[in-house]
Amino acid sequence: MSSSRPPGDVVSLWPQAHTEEADTVAPVTPRRVLMLAPTMFFADYGCHVRIYEEAIALRALGHTIRILAYPNGRDVGNLTVRRSPGVPFNYRVVVGSSRHKIYLDAMLSLISLHEIVAYPPELIHAHLHEGALIGYVLSRLRRVPLVFDFQGSLTSEMCDHGFLNPESPFFRPLWRLEHWIDHRPHAILTSSHHAADLLLRQFGVPADKIHPVPDGVNPNRFRPRQPDDAPALQATRQALGIPEDRVVVVYLGLLAEYQGTGLLLQAARQILNRRQDVHFLIMGYPAEEYYRGVAQQMGLEPWVTFTGRLPYEQAPHFLRLGDVAVAPKLSATEGSGKLLNYMATALPTVTFDTPVSREYLGEWGVYARQPTADALARALWELLDEPHEWPLLGRALRRRAVTRFSWHQAARIISEVYEHVMGQ
Repeated sequence: MSSSRPPGDVVSLWPQAHTEEADTVAPVTPRRVLMLAPTMFFADYGCHVRIYEEAIALRALGHTIRILAYPNGRDVGNLTVRRSPGVPFNYRVVVGSSRHKIYLDAMLSLISLHEIVAYPPELIHAHLHEGALIGYVLSRLRRVPLVFDFQGSLTSEMCDHGFLNPESPFFRPLWRLEHWIDHRPHAILTSSHHAADLLLRQFGVPADKIHPVPDGVNPNRFRPRQPDDAPALQATRQALGIPEDRVVVVYLGLLAEYQGTGLLLQAARQILNRRQDVHFLIMGYPAEEYYRGVAQQMGLEPWVTFTGRLPYEQAPHFLRLGDVAVAPKLSATEGSGKLLNYMATALPTVTFDTPVSREYLGEWGVYARQPTADALARALWELLDEPHEWPLLGRALRRRAVTRFSWHQAARIISEVYEHVMGQ
């Protein structure tokens, strides 16, 4: 790994507070927004974080946000959330593609009909393709604009999750449904420029409908560790059983094959065959028991700690336990907001060389060139072997997160899109 990286512009690593005076330069017209979230919001992972942070930032700008979601989520941030009825036989959190979503979407559709009468919105902001489909019907009934928050291809996600085979006779009909949904909204927000390009090239969505709004981060919450953090971090480290003499590699996110969890464990075995002063702290769910068993079978148990599901509010503290971070996500169409949390925490980061990873990390990421365990292990070894590079990479990544990716800035862009579609 070369240490001759350009230093870049010298800027403060701490964000300037947004003042009321700054907000009045470009006043925002408050809108009544019905936000459709066809998921068990809030459930402490990817798309939920985007929904939550967008809603909080939009509310701070004066918008009234009402969220419609599945049952079983937890309440956060004093947000107004209306949940569809549950069913007696399903009280677990559904992650990714699932047949359970068929009846959950039906229930959400029914409750949404009451919602648009009781609390008429000025526009509808729909997350995920199911939300966009329901939102299209509601927008036609109320004659209000529909904004679709696109977080990845529906059919690609179903294939990534093993729910759909590209050779299946169902693939083409579902792809055509996705194509139809993508052309219904008045505007589409994308979580990356790569996703915007996907909509343009693969699904033929007009360019003037597409508005990239990359994921953001709150750099006051996700920040590097400071000397004052030492006692609390030491206590957490001891509680987790992580020896003092080990370098800590952190991962935070869903545990699944398309997230690269299996590849991460295989790469960990290769690293630990060469040096045993490394500890892997793997934080997330839903398959922690399965992967804990895999780690035991591989003989990794003394060097790997699984925390299970970690509340989003605790994520900044636990990330500050890390010396370096890893994000082995395999999906080429979904966003990867965890990278921004790593960046704001000033963690040198290893990931696969995907367009989304490049968009976030830029030249400061450490990239595994192929989506394999061997390539991931080589990239991790390269980073672990040069600890003198860690402060340089960490500072550069935090600077990039602070200056380019904030939820406040994202909310202003979304507000501009709201005004654009309201004027159509």
